[in-house]
Amino acid sequence: MSRFGYARDRLFLLAVAAYALNRWGLKPLLPSPFLHGQFNDLLLIPAAPPLVLGLQRVLGLRQNDQPPSWTEMGMHLAVWSVICEFVGPFLLQRGAADPWDVVA
Repeated sequence: MSRFGYARDRLFLLAVAAYALNRWGLKPLLPSPFLHGQFNDLLLIPAAPPLVLGLQRVLGLRQNDQPPSWTEMGMHLAVWSVICEFVGPFLLQRGAADPWDVVA
């Protein structure tokens, strides 16, 4: 199996580019509720895990350089969902928990 590229992974780079395009290009021009609400949520799982897995590898918490397993991806989805949709809105006291973000 090939070595995982972490921050050089093509899906990661595509997600980061799509986020930047949406944040600074599309959202200011288009009133689409999807672009203003859920689009960036779709990009969290392709964008965040490569950085977290790379940090885990550097810290010795991850023992291999294989692409993320389904278990790792599921764990990232669960942890980020709890942080972004329940803990974040509660602690920041702004915004609202939106279960549809998790579905996205």
